[in-house]
Amino acid sequence: MKKESVSSSALSTPVGKDSVVLLVLERIKEALIHNELRPGDFLPSEDELTRNLGVGKSSVREAVKMLQAMGIVEVRRGQGTVIRENFGEDMLNPLVFRLIVENADISDLVDLRMMFEPAYSVRAMERATPEDIEAIEKTVHDFENVIARGVQTAQDDIAFHMAILASTHNPLVIRIGETILSLFEASISRSMREIPDTALADHKRILDAFKSRDAENLQAAIVKSFEGWRRSLDRG
Repeated sequence: MKKESVSSSALSTPVGKDSVVLLVLERIKEALIHNELRPGDFLPSEDELTRNLGVGKSSVREAVKMLQAMGIVEVRRGQGTVIRENFGEDMLNPLVFRLIVENADISDLVDLRMMFEPAYSVRAMERATPEDIEAIEKTVHDFENVIARGVQTAQDDIAFHMAILASTHNPLVIRIGETILSLFEASISRSMREIPDTALADHKRILDAFKSRDAENLQAAIVKSFEGWRRSLDRG
């Protein structure tokens, strides 16, 4: 059943004159933060937003288009614009573009990964089900097979890390992890060309510690795996 559109304080206060489209987006974000809009709710109509926010229809349309590109809303013909309840693979992640454009130093990228990956891996180890472990093992076997055929790519390596991320069973950690891994795709691609066997050995060490539920050895194996990747990052 179609949910009613929401009229809320954030979406009823006129915005200022600067960067009107961004201010419309900010109002919608505020409504989401304060639960005045929830997943599954329809946005107020274009006329309502135009009237309540004191902006032109073109600004409202542009804001909706941006939200649609980011996967936040879905425009349903004949019904309206609804806040999506799930994010699909078609979602645009603006954080990726921002981090790429900011062009962080190599040391910053290494620091980011060293803080994040050992932490989520330990949590994944604590929460992993037998099915999760089987999925991680499969990525290692698949990785070994593509290396033997000489057709390995960055995605074959990343699949291992994604399987561990999935084992956290935390959608926020998974989404942030996907974003961080995307920043390293170029350097991982170089590793796949230069040291695929080293990467495979690293994955096997991490998997052994993971299956043993040994947090100390798991973290040590992860830090060890950064060595070859760091060299590829430096060369890039």
